[in-house]
Order: sequence, then C-alpha cells, then structure tokens
Amino acid sequence: MTAHMHSFTSAQSLVSTFADTLCAQLREAIEQRGSASLMVSGGSTPLPLFKTLSHAELDWSKVTISLVDERWVPGDHADANDRLVREHLLQNHAAKANYLSPYTGDETPEQGLSGAKERLSSMAQPFDVVILGMGGDGHTASLFPCCDQLEQGFTTDELLLATHPTKAPHARISLSLKAILAARHLYLHISGQGKKAVLDQALAGSDPYELPIRAVLQQAHVDVYWSEA
Repeated sequence: MTAHMHSFTSAQSLVSTFADTLCAQLREAIEQRGSASLMVSGGSTPLPLFKTLSHAELDWSKVTISLVDERWVPGDHADANDRLVREHLLQNHAAKANYLSPYTGDETPEQGLSGAKERLSSMAQPFDVVILGMGGDGHTASLFPCCDQLEQGFTTDELLLATHPTKAPHARISLSLKAILAARHLYLHISGQGKKAVLDQALAGSDPYELPIRAVLQQAHVDVYWSEA
C-alpha cells in the first residue's frame, strides 16, 4: 500500500499546509491544460479547508468543482453535501468557480444517474484533485461495506453509480473506484484518533469488502492528511 502520511497536531495547521498544496496543483492544471477539476467530500471534517480555500488567490473561473458522493436529497436539505459546498467553499474568491451538483432532482439516484454522468462528463478528466473522506466503518465516497452495490462500485467502468447503504441514511450517488483511482492527485482527509485507528486497521489488512478504503489504498498512491484534533 502506498499511503504517504502527513500528520498534524491541529486541524488549523493541517488546513494551512493542505490548502497551499491544493492551490498549487490547481494552478498547475490551469497552466498546463487551461482548466482544473476538483472533487471534494462532505461532512464536517473538510469545512475549515473549504473556508480557507474560498479565500485563495486563484483563477477560480477556470476551476470546476463537484462532489465525490452525495446523499440523494435536495441541495437545501440538512444532510446535503451540496449545501455544505455552497455555504462554505463557493464563497469569497471561490464564488467564481463552476459547480456541478451530481444531484439531478430525479426521484431516485438510479433515475438520475445518466443525467449526473452527463453533467460530470463536462469536467476535465481524469480529475485533477480528488479529496476523499472515510467513515468509522471504513467506507469512502459512498462505497459502504453494508451496501449491496459495493462490488459494482469496485468493478464498474462507469464514472458513477447509485448505492443504498443499510446502516447509513439516504440513497446515494458516488464516484466509482475506477474514477477515484484515475485522479491525478488523490487525497484522504481525516481527523481524530478514531479515524487514525481505522486507517491503521485498513493498512494492516487486505480485504476491501471489510473496509472499502482498502480498495483505494491498495491500488493508488494516496496522500493522507490527518490531524489529531
């Protein structure tokens, strides 16, 4: 496994270093290819990073942002990652970024899948930067150990798939493992001793169906940004 650890004592120190790295890579993508693509995850962990990035001096008009995964709920729903991105990242300088939500408004993620694929296919690919999160059960994106679609997520050549975790709320839409692994720069952003213990367990074992984050760690170079708090 090729996980490169970047460890910090506080979220503030992590965010400062991580944001500088991400901005440098997005600038490089713009300089080399004329545009940049950034895929982010939801939850509470990345919110300080979003706030810092929103103030970055960057040609945001040439950056397109979307989500690694999303709960199949409207964008203003309390559980929507879409809402977090709009409220915390697409502000200040980053308000000029292009944002593509994978949520289409269809009744189910299966019904919205083709529309979401078409929408995200307009982004520069492979994605320049993909930032993953990880749950206490070892899931990443919306590839959960408890969902019947996990094997599909590991094996499909498609960009996206619908998932239905049995131990987490809401149907989801998620990047496939193939789309994640293709990223030019791939990150895992986590915090706290609990998540570090799950990561250590993932690195020590081999079964990706037990801890889906293993499927990423086993097949790609991943820069892990972890803070104690």
